[in-house]
Amino acid sequence: MPISEKRLSEIKSLANAAREKKAVFGPDVDLERFKEFVKRDKVESLTSLKAQTMEAAIMSGMDIKEETRSGSFVQLNHSVIYESLNEKYKGQLQIMSTDNAIEMFDWIEDYFWRVVKPDQDKYTAAVALNPTHGYFMRVFPNQHVEYPLQACLLVDENNISQNVHNIIIVEEGASLNVITGCSLSKNDAEGIHLGISEFYVKKGASLTFTMIHNWADNFDVRPRTGVYLEEDARYVNNYILLKPVKSIQSAPNVYLAGKNATAQFNNVIYGLGNSYIDLGSKMYLDAPNTRAESIARTIAADKSIIYSRGDMIARTKDFCMAHLDCRGIVFSKEATMYAIPALVSEGSVKAHLSHEASIGPISQEQVEYLMSRGIEKDDAVSLITTGFLNLNIPYIPAFIDNKIRDIINATAKDAL
Repeated sequence: MPISEKRLSEIKSLANAAREKKAVFGPDVDLERFKEFVKRDKVESLTSLKAQTMEAAIMSGMDIKEETRSGSFVQLNHSVIYESLNEKYKGQLQIMSTDNAIEMFDWIEDYFWRVVKPDQDKYTAAVALNPTHGYFMRVFPNQHVEYPLQACLLVDENNISQNVHNIIIVEEGASLNVITGCSLSKNDAEGIHLGISEFYVKKGASLTFTMIHNWADNFDVRPRTGVYLEEDARYVNNYILLKPVKSIQSAPNVYLAGKNATAQFNNVIYGLGNSYIDLGSKMYLDAPNTRAESIARTIAADKSIIYSRGDMIARTKDFCMAHLDCRGIVFSKEATMYAIPALVSEGSVKAHLSHEASIGPISQEQVEYLMSRGIEKDDAVSLITTGFLNLNIPYIPAFIDNKIRDIINATAKDAL
């Protein structure tokens, strides 16, 4: 194995020390409940997936025909069941299981548990001690891939902990668009998804990462993400959650380490049922002329509880700029929403940090204006809410846009 015994020993030691370490935010989950190990056979193509699995993959943004994708990766429970790379893009990029990448590349140690720490909490420790694949993607220097890579992490059994470790490397001057989905193909499955993601965007490179989550009422989710940006690097993160989840807690750390690096987060969150949702981001502006922006559009319906966080931390002594825009609508008298922006300047006398945060109902004035134009009340509410959630996310599948509208149409009539 290319990773040295010394490094593996360090990781294991840190993880063992954190096995019982609770996360700072979110309800604690007893990981001992999820001990099942479930393997699945490989499939020859995405069109040969079982119907329910295929439906779950499609709802997570997968192009089953792969006509608009440069490559694909699918993991079901603890098995990688499909990997492919379009012949056209061989020599430009790589996609494979992280386990295979660890076996193949003697330099992988430089990217292994570097921007996510194995002892961050009990969830990172669990992945470090008992990993179950995850995807590895790499774009070679100065390559610009026409279509996105796609990945889907699926669960179709009860009582499992899916512990994936994902690594993405965008080499100098290259660009990559990634669409990923995480979902259940067994709607009543109980379990947990633990996802470690380490992204490295090198000098002058660009990464657009879109994640669509479709979980269910009995499932807990604890992603842990770190992103490292070099000089002139650009990172865009789009996150979409439109279905109920038992609980999810995540706050990716983004390190803008090179001058002129930029990062942007776009979150679209629709809290349904009894969902407990605690999502945000932390962006560290460590170099001159770095810029960061975080936009969140959040709706709390039914009995959902939503925390929408955003931290901007300026640490460079030179100019930098960051802005948070966090807006929420509460649809239900039984729902709860918290908007928690935080701006921090650690001696950054030239930093420009700002935020806008608001929670409120749909504007009665806007509804009445549209009704005065002949639009029915329910349609007016739907139109306003759709516009509220529309962040014009690039490359998002059209059916996801339609799904947003369907959910809004089904629930918005109770908003006033």
